[in-house]
Amino acid sequence: MSEPSIFFSEVNERQGVFHRRTFLLGGFAGLGLAALGGRLAHLQLVETQRYEKLSASNQFNFRLVAAPRGLIVDRNGAILASNRPNFRLLVSREEDLDPKTTLKTLAAFVPLDEARQARLAKDIARAPKRSPVSVMEDMSWEEFSAINVRAPELPGVTADMGEVRVYPHGGAFAHVIGYVAKVNKEDLAPTGPNSDPILLHPGFRIGRQGVEKAFDLDLRGKPGARKVEVDANGREVRQDEGGDIAAIPGKEIQLTLDVDVQNRALEVMGDESGAIVVMDCRTGDLLCMASSPSFDANRFVRGLSGPEYRALALYDRKPLLDKVMNGTYPPGSTFKPTVALAALGAGIDPEARVNCSGGWYYGGRTWRCWKRGGHGSQNMHDAIKNSCDVYFYQTALKIGPDHIAKAAHAMGFGQTFDIGVPGNQKKGVVGSTEWKRKAVKREPVWQPGDSVSYGIGQGYVAVNALQLAVMTARLANSKKALNPRLIKSVGGVEMPRGDAAIDLPFAAEHLKYVRGGMEAVANDTSGTAFRQSQLGLGDIKMAGKTGTAQVRSFDKLASRSSVGVTWKLKDHNLFIAFAPYDDPRYALSVIIEHGGMGGATAAAPRAREVMRVALLKDPELRARIEKPLPLPEVPESVIMEGAAPEAPIVTPPPPAPPGEPT
Repeated sequence: MSEPSIFFSEVNERQGVFHRRTFLLGGFAGLGLAALGGRLAHLQLVETQRYEKLSASNQFNFRLVAAPRGLIVDRNGAILASNRPNFRLLVSREEDLDPKTTLKTLAAFVPLDEARQARLAKDIARAPKRSPVSVMEDMSWEEFSAINVRAPELPGVTADMGEVRVYPHGGAFAHVIGYVAKVNKEDLAPTGPNSDPILLHPGFRIGRQGVEKAFDLDLRGKPGARKVEVDANGREVRQDEGGDIAAIPGKEIQLTLDVDVQNRALEVMGDESGAIVVMDCRTGDLLCMASSPSFDANRFVRGLSGPEYRALALYDRKPLLDKVMNGTYPPGSTFKPTVALAALGAGIDPEARVNCSGGWYYGGRTWRCWKRGGHGSQNMHDAIKNSCDVYFYQTALKIGPDHIAKAAHAMGFGQTFDIGVPGNQKKGVVGSTEWKRKAVKREPVWQPGDSVSYGIGQGYVAVNALQLAVMTARLANSKKALNPRLIKSVGGVEMPRGDAAIDLPFAAEHLKYVRGGMEAVANDTSGTAFRQSQLGLGDIKMAGKTGTAQVRSFDKLASRSSVGVTWKLKDHNLFIAFAPYDDPRYALSVIIEHGGMGGATAAAPRAREVMRVALLKDPELRARIEKPLPLPEVPESVIMEGAAPEAPIVTPPPPAPPGEPT
């Protein structure tokens, strides 16, 4: 029988395995603890600030604040567009918010009709969560207080104070400056500046027309933020002013316009429809771009109702149309200086005479002059002064349309000008043989009768008020083909001037001759605008040219008188001028839609009043006006009637006549 054996090696082996597992598991546990400790250390030491911010974001939040829109000022710094405080009512979409019930409750404190409530309810439902929707602007203090007191009981409702765009001069600059309005879906873009979240802010506005639209990005500025404490639902509890981020205002836009000249232009227009443009003959700066009738841009900022907009759109005098750049008209006799320049350039002798008997028979019809009985024998100077149609009928027929078109383009007609503002500026029409071949398919050949009408600014020619002012300024300057400038500076940076232009392609003596004819229009007692062109400003004289543009045929009518004629059937009334004649400083154009026959009847008196303001505001010319005129020199031999007698002297009595007692 064998004896049992004890194997100590097996026990030792099991103990060894146990120790290895212990060390292995302990090592894993140690690594885990080390990793956990390292992570805790990293969170507490390295990422402390990050988690402090995340923690604070649960308590505090930032509300986007729209930047104050940049100012728009005139050439002298007078404000044309600014911002003012505005009490507004906002409603944000919350989870437990019933828009219809909330709006109905608000209607007890502010005027909200049912149609507007329905529209606002849709806007709130479509808005992103907690994104405020503007319910009402320009609340009174009483309305603001009533809402603010009840704000804790109205979830999602906020009454605060923001800023709204304001135009101090109402409609005087509406067509030039434009206006701002709320952002709509068409304004939003996935990329670019119009993808900025600020667009969705209820206090933000975007430029719609004119300067506001052209320089919208410069005027926007940089938005800021308002730090507020919020509750667990993200609702504002209080404001932490110390953490606010200040907004940066938009850039200031300075225009070349003059507020006094522009306001005077709109004032003298009254109820008439038309345009007045004033331009500096030296720099090309535009002092006035008045289109009448106008509209109050402040109404567009608040938002027009349907009936209000339809009333503006359907009014026959078209207040929404910018007649300075978008309205085109036959220039009538204001085109004759350009025809005269073309004739001189084509070799026509200015002293050659044409007899005007009141009409001229050509091509099977009689082309009538505006003056019954005619002007008699006329040279070019007389024809400009008297606005003789017969002279320009025959002159235009002699030189043909292409010479006239070339001169017209050189003077600024048939083109648009980059003044920095979009406005669908119309080129108008400048007829030529090539133009008619392309544009008039029914009769592509230029006929001699076309030239006859062309010579007096009728037929295939149409211009706008800005082009007329540019033509007048170039003629007055007599050297540079000036370009108009509207934007003087952006954010303090000066814009290029309009006198950085090419020279005019006309001989100096030709320009001087035509200017002399325009001087006679306004200062010769027989000129067509003598009575309406006397400025009454010392020795300063104005040179001008009247114009009448037909809107209907007068072939079968006995008289062209406007008395008793419907407004739409009256002739357009035009006038161009520059002053002072001896040192031209300002040029202007005036168009009165359906103002009646004769540019001196409606346009010239208004031009005189606007020109007076422009001249009186110029410091150099003001000093000249206020300087006393020198007394005329009288020769010693001239008897001075009414002079005081010399002192009496002692003399012997005269001899008595014969036959009388002594």
